[in-house]
Amino acid sequence: MTFLEPLSFDIVIIGGGAAGFFTAINAGEMAPEAKICILERGKDVLTKVRISGGGRCNVTHAEFLPKELTKNYPRGEKELRGPFHSFMTGDTIEWFEKRGVPLKIEDDGRMFPESNSSETIIDLFLKESKRLKIEVLTKRAVQDVQLHNDRWEIVTSQETFTAEKILVATGSNPKIWEMLKDLGHNIVPGVPSLFTFKITDALIKDLPGVATNAVVRLRGKKLETSGPLLITHWGMSGPAILKLSAWGARELSDKKNFEIEVNWLPELSPEEISEELQRLKKDNAKQSPHKYAQFELPKRLWQSLVIASGIGAEVRWADLNKQQLEELTSQLSCGIFQVHGKSTFKEEFVTAGGVELKEVNFKTFESRVCKNLFLAGEVLNIDAITGGFNFQNAWTGGYLAAKAMTLE
Repeated sequence: MTFLEPLSFDIVIIGGGAAGFFTAINAGEMAPEAKICILERGKDVLTKVRISGGGRCNVTHAEFLPKELTKNYPRGEKELRGPFHSFMTGDTIEWFEKRGVPLKIEDDGRMFPESNSSETIIDLFLKESKRLKIEVLTKRAVQDVQLHNDRWEIVTSQETFTAEKILVATGSNPKIWEMLKDLGHNIVPGVPSLFTFKITDALIKDLPGVATNAVVRLRGKKLETSGPLLITHWGMSGPAILKLSAWGARELSDKKNFEIEVNWLPELSPEEISEELQRLKKDNAKQSPHKYAQFELPKRLWQSLVIASGIGAEVRWADLNKQQLEELTSQLSCGIFQVHGKSTFKEEFVTAGGVELKEVNFKTFESRVCKNLFLAGEVLNIDAITGGFNFQNAWTGGYLAAKAMTLE
């Protein structure tokens, strides 16, 4: 049997995703002489980048104040404030533009490459890696990581590597979490974040495709979010729902059934809605409430809410009794829906959980438990709502880790 000598590097990056590549490229630029490699367990690299934003890659979000940016992270808000003062949205835009990939801002603040293709980002990362002579090795599943005589030893399915410094950027990979646990880290168990709600309710059954702004609250809890809500053929989605799923990820992890309250008119109080309905009853006495949508709501949604309030199509505004008006006020301001399941949001699955944040130095993204071990991206217990925020965490962590790893 022949025993091969371990392959020696200055820096080994475990994980060929967004955070891994961004770290490697920045480290390669900061220390051109450094010998760097990326180890990826799959046959392809940057797979999550490829599918992000429907294949367009939602690179970041147009929020330029660190404190405001951190508010989009259910886990990591406090820890990212310092790092975002060092590298955030403006730096990301400049980084990509400097390398020939201009970004554009959409109406909702999401930022994409002007090409509208994630392949632009992938091509850039692969080209930069090649230029900087970074070795990108696929089908290298890491089986063990140990520290020997101040050097890291990384055993993969094919060969063994050694390095002075390593960065783990493997996302929510349970096997790697287990290895980090063996090295002394505490791991917060992973639970799904960013999911849509399965709802079977007569009120929304015939409304797929209808979207409007709403406030959504987890019934009986203080947790609420606002934003566009989209009714789908399986239930509800859209930013308002996805934000609630992210902020409530841990609380909802063991619940298949729960209730939400939807306020379809977040700008108005129940009293103001009631007053407006009384005015409509007086001014439109001979009309049916079904005929014209009110409060600028989508017509189909308005009609469905009217029906759910026990108001038939032949009833006129003048005929509405106190109970019907109260029920319509309630449906508009506090509709209750039973949720009986959760669905992953497209392919953009995100997991809440990972390395305990107090075990990381957020000036450098170095482990406080193991010297010369760095961590970036979703391997940490950091996750964000949808909109480019998870990638911004990857870019920030990768950049600051690269800087720290290349300092002599």
